[in-house]
Amino acid sequence: MKNRQRHAEISAPALLLTVAAITACAPAAASNRDLHPPLPHILQGATDAPYLPDFSYAGYNFGFGAPPTASGTVIRVDDYGASAGDGNDDTKAVLAALEAAHAIDDPVILRFGPGTYRISEILRIERGHLVLQGAGSGAGGTRIHFPRPLVQVDRSDSLDELRAYIVNLNKRQREPQNNVDEFFSEYSWSGGFIWVQKPGTRPAPYLEAFDPPVEKFADVTDGKQGERTLRVIGNRMPAPGDVMQIAWINREGPEAGIVKSLYRDDVERAGSHHWSFPRRPLVSQITRVVSTAGDSIEIADPLLHDVNPEIPAHLARWAHLAEVGIEDLRFEFPRSPYFGHHLERGYNAIYLTSVFNGWVRNVVISNADSGILTYNSANVSIIDVTTKGERKAHYGVHMGNVHNVLAERIKVYNPVHHSLTFNTQSTKCVYKDAEVFSNPVLDQHAGANHQNLFDNVTLHIGASASDEGPVATVFDGSGAPYWQPGHGAFNTTWNLKVQITGGAYPDERVTLLGLDEGPMARIVGLHGNRLFQLDYRPRPYVASLNKAIESAPSLYEYQLSKRLRASGDGGRE
Repeated sequence: MKNRQRHAEISAPALLLTVAAITACAPAAASNRDLHPPLPHILQGATDAPYLPDFSYAGYNFGFGAPPTASGTVIRVDDYGASAGDGNDDTKAVLAALEAAHAIDDPVILRFGPGTYRISEILRIERGHLVLQGAGSGAGGTRIHFPRPLVQVDRSDSLDELRAYIVNLNKRQREPQNNVDEFFSEYSWSGGFIWVQKPGTRPAPYLEAFDPPVEKFADVTDGKQGERTLRVIGNRMPAPGDVMQIAWINREGPEAGIVKSLYRDDVERAGSHHWSFPRRPLVSQITRVVSTAGDSIEIADPLLHDVNPEIPAHLARWAHLAEVGIEDLRFEFPRSPYFGHHLERGYNAIYLTSVFNGWVRNVVISNADSGILTYNSANVSIIDVTTKGERKAHYGVHMGNVHNVLAERIKVYNPVHHSLTFNTQSTKCVYKDAEVFSNPVLDQHAGANHQNLFDNVTLHIGASASDEGPVATVFDGSGAPYWQPGHGAFNTTWNLKVQITGGAYPDERVTLLGLDEGPMARIVGLHGNRLFQLDYRPRPYVASLNKAIESAPSLYEYQLSKRLRASGDGGRE
């Protein structure tokens, strides 16, 4: 990670924003305007309003409805010899039950009973329409204890490409002050004891030698950012219901149209990975075909970017698993030592890859290196997940190389290096109603992540002293230099509530930092228990600083309600 020293001078725009905020906080007589607060300018449909993506398509079934109640054939692990609470290892029995679940053609529930099960191998889900289900994540529910890390139990070749990548690029954690100089652990951001992956797929590309041939289905010839109609040309046309990948591939180098669309006036900061892999998608959108008419296709969610001769794209098939759920479980790991950032041993709970229309729901995760890692997936809902424990974690709930993932009501009590993260190539993803209690940070992890939303999030954070007064780092544009800047266009922070827990008196102004982020960010309704000024670079669009957005507390919910009302049929495709 870069050394991110704060500049000595607080920017003039930040100071002006603070003065405006103080004025806005002055008491005034109650009025009709107070009783019915207006929408922020960015939502009023004015011609001069900045562009704002529609984030309401995130989550299961493009935001329409919650994940379903699980149904299907029930396979009970106890019927295969597992026994909760007896202190014995239940791995072989659970693997036998999982194998039986894979042999059933119809939807299936793999069910754990109440009590504690001990698992010491990876549970791999390699089929769709399967739900891993417990009796609840609290008292009287199901507890799955993993006594060993992945580094001890993973004997597969699943991460061999990543292992070779780490060695070939000499990716090392170097901390001379701690006498540390070690290769990164492959489990720092990959793998899990609940491992969901369609056979033959890659969670993420690393080495070009492993890249499959490009299998283009059809060329996209025309489409407008934010719209749902596109034109294609080719010998084949997708059918309604097909799940497809729209791939923007950069074969033109640093000045390519897709790079300009990502970064606009900040394009010169784009790192080399934006043009080093001309066979791989730089931007990928997983979507469903709603209808076709001639060479015109209607898709289920709005285009991320224009498509035209300057910004070419194509359609490709996308291999995936559908309707995979993990719910009502508590995952626990031992209180083992913390080995350091990028040196994690692999106490990872859930590794969710190649999933479309899936979910994780009502789950508690204790003492994990990473709670939930998501890759190569789309339209996943992660709901009511709590992470806790004493050992420092790398990720709580992670989004990387995914599209339309919704993480709702996430509670983070444990110390996590990247509390809430939009990682490499994540798009249209949302953290909604999340709350972070320990060392929080909103991590925008470079890698062409863009059009993502932090929505109605609460952070409990301490301030530290500086020459200009108390400061707190809220945004962190981390990630490798070859993937900088921290994010692409239109990452949005809406109604962020910052609760300062120490380091600043009630009458002190606190500067919130985001010193190495990305262009065209939207920050609306940042507020909390102190007066704030914002030092975010490059300069974002900022509105309603030090004032909560009462007319639309959740941007996701506002946009979803508006879309469903406009559809007239509940938003069904």
